[in-house]
This record gives sequence, structure tokens and C-alpha cells, in this order.
Amino acid sequence: DIDHLNTRVQKELVEWLNWLRTDVGFDGWRFDFAKGYSADVAKMYVDRSEPSFAVAEIWTSLAYGGDGKPNLNQDPHRQELVNWVNKVGGSGPATTFDFTTKGILNVAVEGELWRLRGTDGKAPGMIGWWPAKAVTFVDNHDTGSTQHMWPFPSDRVMQGYAYILTHPGTPCIFYDHFFDWGLKEEIDRLVSIRTRQGIHSESKLQIMEADADLYLAEIDGKVIVKLGPRYDVGHLIPEGFKVVAHGNDYAVW
Repeated sequence: DIDHLNTRVQKELVEWLNWLRTDVGFDGWRFDFAKGYSADVAKMYVDRSEPSFAVAEIWTSLAYGGDGKPNLNQDPHRQELVNWVNKVGGSGPATTFDFTTKGILNVAVEGELWRLRGTDGKAPGMIGWWPAKAVTFVDNHDTGSTQHMWPFPSDRVMQGYAYILTHPGTPCIFYDHFFDWGLKEEIDRLVSIRTRQGIHSESKLQIMEADADLYLAEIDGKVIVKLGPRYDVGHLIPEGFKVVAHGNDYAVW
């Protein structure tokens, strides 16, 4: 309920942000409910406080079909995310949470993994268009936790992490999953693979297979990840790759 067009509000918020950065030591901002005010206002806060990182929460509904499931084409949804980054400054620190990927992944792991290959052959979320500016996640304090507004299927959470922690974009780990769900060891293993192999926000993604029960992708020619219950995929794995992590319906080579 803050009037972001009020010059006093702008001045005092900028002063506060700079105090957080210079005196307290924070160097990144999360813009809550960023669709509630213009990208021009967010740009002003970023430009005047100079964070090293800024991420916006722009949570809008995906396009759904008559069956109640997301349409295969979610271009308008991810375009909205791209537009915000462009307006705030594509060459600067601005990013957005990849709600497009979140929504598609929610449904894909329920036996519809073909959804993870878009009509252009690339990832269907924002990471398929502008991965350097996409912050991927499985759940957050709104979608999961006690609010439970749009939760990831609880028995398939590690499939979600196997996806975002091997793929381009900047992955974000949910506190509850890491500390409360007993998944710390599995998530740590995936993080270490990402770090050791140098996977980064702009890594090259090659989708090898995307069927109902199998998603298989290679990243930077170094890592291969499999989602889904299909077990017999050895003939699809290039020679020289070895399994380094596995769990409930996922594996990483």
C-alpha cells in the first residue's frame, strides 16, 4: 500500500536501500509483488541503490486449457517476465523468478514430462528465452510451506531440484525443503555437481528426449539429467558418462 510515485517515499526508500547495502551488508534486493507497481519505479530503485543482484516476484496466472492444465504454449506468460527485465535494465542486475518454469514443472512431473520441451525445442519457461535473467525455484513461502497456494507435488520435489540444479538459470533452494524435509543431503549432492562441472545461468541445454515418462537432457556436454520412471535409458547415455546422483525417478550422469 505504499505510494511509489510519491517523491518522499522514493527518497526515503532509496536512502534505506543504500543503508542496507553500505552499513548492513546486503547487496541484493527481492522485489515483492512487483506487478503492483511499474517497472519504471523498480528501475529507479535499482539505479539509485546499485545492488549486485535484484529479483522480482511477478506472479501471474498461466494460460490454461479446458482440461484445467497449462497450455503447451506459455509465450505470453514468459514474455511478461522478459518485458519487466528489459524495462528495468537488461544489462544490469535485474532478474525475475521463473514462474513459467515453476508452473510447467508442477504438472510435467505428474506423468507429462513431454511438457518440458517447448514447441521450439527449447525449455518452455523463461530459461528457454533468457536464462541469465531467470531465477528458477521449486517452491517458496507462498506456493509451499504453510500457505500452500501452488505447491509442487510433495513426492516429486527432488525431481524439481534435479531439473533446476542442472539446468541454466539461477536456481533458488527453498528453506523448508533443505532444512525441514530431510532433503539436505540430496540437494547438496546436486549443488556440488553443478559447482564442480561449472554449470551456470547461461549453460547450453540440449533436450535429448521428452516423453510422458522420460525427460533426458544434456547440459554443456558435461552433465546429463533424467527425470521420470523409465528405467532403461542406458542406450541413450553417451559413452564415458557415469551416474553421480540418483533418487526417486531422477538420475544425473
